[in-house]
Amino acid sequence: MPKEIFGYEVLDFIGEGAGSLLYVVTDPVDRQLYALKHVVRRKEKDVRFFEQIQTEFEISRQFKHPALRRCLLSRDNGGFMRKPTEVMLLMELFDGVTLEHSVRGDSKGLVDVFIQVAQGLGSLHSLGYIHCDLKPNNILVSPDNHAKIIDFGQCAKAGSVKERIQGTPDFISPEQVRRDPVTTRTDVFNLGATMYWTLTGRAIPTLFTLKREENSFLVDARIMSPRDINPAVPEPLSNLIMECVRTNPSKRPQDMSDLARRLEVVQHGMNRQVA
Repeated sequence: MPKEIFGYEVLDFIGEGAGSLLYVVTDPVDRQLYALKHVVRRKEKDVRFFEQIQTEFEISRQFKHPALRRCLLSRDNGGFMRKPTEVMLLMELFDGVTLEHSVRGDSKGLVDVFIQVAQGLGSLHSLGYIHCDLKPNNILVSPDNHAKIIDFGQCAKAGSVKERIQGTPDFISPEQVRRDPVTTRTDVFNLGATMYWTLTGRAIPTLFTLKREENSFLVDARIMSPRDINPAVPEPLSNLIMECVRTNPSKRPQDMSDLARRLEVVQHGMNRQVA
């Protein structure tokens, strides 16, 4: 572990991302703690990780919603007539673990996390961007159940078409695999697939994981519902998740505001049952 990166003192190692290493660092002047993402270009194709860092910085420095992690500063070691070989992204530090590694099974607590994530994505959408890679590993959850969405390197403007297939196979939407325009409903699918996995421990079949030929298709009716796999999942929540992962985007909830509202209705019903 390096002692310092771009003048910031390294205190701890957090983990690895796509082509990057993440650390807890401190500013030597004010001793404030931050998270720092560090990328080193070792091969020419690693330039895409530099591009993702720049995308994440340009978008996430605009954030004000508490469920979206803000980035504060980006630096590289390039100079006049010299290509950079290192780049760093300074971000707010959040005390939490990924949803992928947090305790699963508490439907009530998880629904609260899902609502926060939907509201955070709604704020991202209001800026004109789609996350395009929401998954359990890109959601942090604190000990007191606050959620924070991270990793905005694959974000794209709403309505844009990606040059290549981008996303995570177990959570990617059909339109991403087909390279159709990404919309708010793309993130609805990603969140639906994330909720499915979190509540069942199983990944939903996606067009990517089946096959990618042009005549490939998903049959929604043949996909087991979360409640089929885990009877503890309330039926209204299970039905809503299955609606989120419909193959046809027009059959999904129309936006994150709609999804958050319906999750709140589910939460209200669960609270009444407990009472």
